[in-house]
Amino acid sequence: MGAEHVSYGPLTLAAQAGGRFLFCDNETNARRLFGVPGRSPFPKDAINDHVVHGAPTVNPEGHGSKAAAHHIITVPTGQRRELRLRLVRGDVADADLAAGFDAVVRARQAEADEFFAALTPAGATADEARVLRQAIAGLMWGKQFYHYDVERWLDGDPAGPPPPRQRRTGRNAGWRHLNNADVISMPDPWEYPWYAAWDLAFHCVPIAHVDPAFAKNQLILMLREWYMHPSGQIPAYEWAFGDVNPPVHAWAALRVFEIDGSRDHEFLARVFGKLLLNFTWWVNRKDSAGNNVFEGGFLGLDNIGPIDRSAMLPVAARLEQSDGTAWMAMYALNLLEIALVLAEHDRAYEDAATKFFEHFAYIAQAMREKGLWNEEDGFFYDVLALDGGQRVPLRVRSMVGLLPLTAVTTLGTATLRRLPGFAARFGWFLANKPAYRDVVGATHVRDGAEGRLLAVVDAGRLARILSVMLDEQEFLSPYGLRALSRRHADQPFTLHLAGARHRVGYEPGESTTGLFGGNSNWRGPIWFPVNYLVIEALRRYARFYGDAILIEHPAGSGRKITLAVLADDLARRLVSIFLDDTRGRRPVFGDIDLFQTHPDWHNLLPFHEYFHGDTGRGAGASHQTGWTALVADLVMRTADRGATGNRHD
Repeated sequence: MGAEHVSYGPLTLAAQAGGRFLFCDNETNARRLFGVPGRSPFPKDAINDHVVHGAPTVNPEGHGSKAAAHHIITVPTGQRRELRLRLVRGDVADADLAAGFDAVVRARQAEADEFFAALTPAGATADEARVLRQAIAGLMWGKQFYHYDVERWLDGDPAGPPPPRQRRTGRNAGWRHLNNADVISMPDPWEYPWYAAWDLAFHCVPIAHVDPAFAKNQLILMLREWYMHPSGQIPAYEWAFGDVNPPVHAWAALRVFEIDGSRDHEFLARVFGKLLLNFTWWVNRKDSAGNNVFEGGFLGLDNIGPIDRSAMLPVAARLEQSDGTAWMAMYALNLLEIALVLAEHDRAYEDAATKFFEHFAYIAQAMREKGLWNEEDGFFYDVLALDGGQRVPLRVRSMVGLLPLTAVTTLGTATLRRLPGFAARFGWFLANKPAYRDVVGATHVRDGAEGRLLAVVDAGRLARILSVMLDEQEFLSPYGLRALSRRHADQPFTLHLAGARHRVGYEPGESTTGLFGGNSNWRGPIWFPVNYLVIEALRRYARFYGDAILIEHPAGSGRKITLAVLADDLARRLVSIFLDDTRGRRPVFGDIDLFQTHPDWHNLLPFHEYFHGDTGRGAGASHQTGWTALVADLVMRTADRGATGNRHD
């Protein structure tokens, strides 16, 4: 089959004998959609209709702007069949499907082996190397061209019939500026073939290890004028761009910057300027009381709470969110860190650093004092703030109470010496705003140098939260941290509101509720992105405290370890989901014996959306390599440190 490309010239797709090429045109099926004749009698879905239904919808003359090779093959049980196709520049004489084909495949395999050998840490086992390689490969395979012109969608194609009138005030009607026509990293190009803003931020971390330019491009792309709303909001995803996802792009930009060698300051400056707009949008839109406690809304955690957080409340109240406020505290720290990096090259950024330092202090103090922290339970909760002044804590032990851990960073005296303008304001703030010293003023001397801890969670609260987090009857699973405490299996949370009963129980696998279509569950499974952020936070606490703090792990075991060892242990639990256990079985496959025992399947790893909270079995979208590809970064960061680490028994 021949084609002509504007950039590449003549192209030929060769396929081995035994099949035939089917042709149609890449045109909308106007008759099916609108009941009117289309521009082609062989529209874009013609090949599907012909193959699936036997319809006479492909072009019998053998030409069109869309084509596919069609082979009908019977594969007897236990046997195999091979199909060879090859796309080349030039004519069919260049498309050797015999020795030339074999040579190309061998060369590409050798190149891939060499590439992943360089990427894999020396201390990684063969099984860990396999996990790393397949996670990265699946992630990079998930790139897809995405084209969506919202204005054209709302108004209709001038060459076609007008769309229904209600479309103009329906889904995404407020996003007329959005015009996407780019190659984007998808959560899952099979089951989820559209971008999601906070998913993509996590994708960029493992991508940065293999293609940092693409990772940076992706983060910048979401902030460009034809993506970001003029108000400063980042588009969430296709079916509702106005939904609110966690603000993790500043965090991702920092991680990508570090992985790429901490030298591309132009990239940091570009994202910083646009993230200022987004941060302001959050402050103006999601802090309705102006008290530095944020509502947020949906925030990507689907059914984690007793009520639908993306819908109107059934009573006169606002839902003050532990996770929404924690995300904003973390966001302020991320922007502070970016500003400090940029200020070392341009002192003008010292003012911005001061702004985000102080804003973090206000948010962190609000988290402690405005009712989100429950002193009796030693945990953070969402709070229902009723119009009459009553405040009702929603005492669900979930990931929303662990996320405040992620709002933490350290500030060393060397940084303060290099930035005297920022240091002066920092000193003034501590001297004149003593109420905030607990969240920005804690000091610790380690290896002869004094550092400061900026954190929502101080040492006392850290110990209390970790005692819950590391309890195997609560959050700690053999495979990471559950999104909801296991205690809610026997003690479900119930909220009676406006005559309705709302219940949250522990659901370690697939969702049993209808919220968000019932296709996503945060009531017990293990999710990689939030686990990863908690591990990162523990590393920051470890950087500050060193060996000065020892944690009982698991809770009640009597075994004490450092925070650094704890972070590594949690990372290994996540990685172990994909590794052979002592019985030669991979937790990700659950009880599917075909995958556990058959040699053709056992080493082919799916990277699921989330994982069963007790068994590690994969759940949700089965090919969502996107943010679960963070496992590759975990392998790279822990494999060389061994399985035991620095324990204190």
